[in-house]
Amino acid sequence: MVRGKTVKDALAVLKFTPKKGAKIIYKVVHSAASNAKNNFKQSMDDLVITKILVTKGPTYKRSLPISRGRVHPIRKRTSHITVEVGLIEKGEVKSKKGEVKKEEKVVKPTKKLENLKTKEPKTSKEDKKSENKLKKPTEKK
Repeated sequence: MVRGKTVKDALAVLKFTPKKGAKIIYKVVHSAASNAKNNFKQSMDDLVITKILVTKGPTYKRSLPISRGRVHPIRKRTSHITVEVGLIEKGEVKSKKGEVKKEEKVVKPTKKLENLKTKEPKTSKEDKKSENKLKKPTEKK
């Protein structure tokens, strides 16, 4: 219902949709937009919902006691909601005939790579054993 729309339009649609899930998705979309605004310094007007995904989460297993010491199982299913927002970049494109067309392009915001620290990959126990065999024994003084 809101995939591909701007964040403001999506929030307006979700706010007035009379479904239980609309209230939950409203909160998630609002949180994603706030994170993009706070973390990436983006404008709310330029944000577009590029991806919404609802996947299966863990199931809580409960039971309801009934007569004769028996029990009926109750499965409380949960889900994970993923919302990805991107930017609208507005620009002009020249065609081969010399015509100027206005074009909107959706770009995903990313973290700056300079700020991220790189970690060395972890080696397995077998790799460490083979490295120890290849090293020359050190002399004790």
